[in-house]
Amino acid sequence: MSAPSATPPGNTAPRRLIAVVVLVPLLAALALWAFAWPAARTAPRDLPLGVAGPTAAAAQVEQQLSRHEGAFDIHRYADEAAARDAIEDRTVYGAVVVTPQGPELLTASAASPAVAQLLQQAVGQQAAAEGTQVKTVDVVPAPANDPRGAALNSSVLPLALAGMAAGAAVTLLGLRGIRAVGALVGVAALIGLVAASIAHSWLGVLSGDWWAEAGVLGLTTLAVSAAVAGLAALVGTAGVGIMAATIMLIGNPFSGAASAPQMLPEPAGAIGQWLPPGAGTTLLRSVSFFDGAAATGPALTLAWWAALGLGAVLLGAALKARGTSTEPATDRELATVG
Repeated sequence: MSAPSATPPGNTAPRRLIAVVVLVPLLAALALWAFAWPAARTAPRDLPLGVAGPTAAAAQVEQQLSRHEGAFDIHRYADEAAARDAIEDRTVYGAVVVTPQGPELLTASAASPAVAQLLQQAVGQQAAAEGTQVKTVDVVPAPANDPRGAALNSSVLPLALAGMAAGAAVTLLGLRGIRAVGALVGVAALIGLVAASIAHSWLGVLSGDWWAEAGVLGLTTLAVSAAVAGLAALVGTAGVGIMAATIMLIGNPFSGAASAPQMLPEPAGAIGQWLPPGAGTTLLRSVSFFDGAAATGPALTLAWWAALGLGAVLLGAALKARGTSTEPATDRELATVG
């Protein structure tokens, strides 16, 4: 007769029930916090804003803006041309220019329609209190087919889901080493081409270089898929869930795609830019609307994610192959004598 098990099978059911009852609400609370907290606390925090014009008048405007404590990071410029250059270089989101005809507000709705609207309200209210009107000029406007940036913001989640699906598929299908790397790169390239065809050629919500946009979309997908497959190659299939949860619960809500990183509560905005969804959104805006200005940082972030993930895939395959080759040999069969 076999010995009875140490833990009766019936005792596992209550444990599983408790685990479900506790873990599901905990995950729901975590998801609600991750998505609702940044949205509920959206406000400018050291938002880069330029001020241009004569020294005395510009100093007065700067003093007025400083009343919004901690809201704006003021940059001084000599004239309107310098302020426009700073906006096109993505150094600032907008600028207040003091002219003889009155204050002029320069915005860039392509960088963030939400920020452009916020600046119009803040500067307009200040000017109305002084009995003046503000002329608003959109230096880098958003595409006519997507004036509120809704289509671009909506592309963050599908790319993240596509990357997670690719990484999970490579893991569950048992692809390792070079084959896994080739599959991840190939899938990301195809997704980039398809996404650019939809967003640029069909919907018209992107207006930059087509191939550059396809490259950004593909690199964003590869950064996610390589991270998922790489962690799974090192720690097992649990790595798929860990990395997918990180991308979904932190990367997406902290990306700042709907507003700007400086509009999120600290340190959510900074964290989001170190993860693929946030870096991918920032890079796509730079490539599509600003001729690649300020693209180096997010491009390097995505490249590091992709390189580390693919390296982890190769390392995991090498470690597994080494472990298999060093397993002790089975006992040899006894040879018959005589």
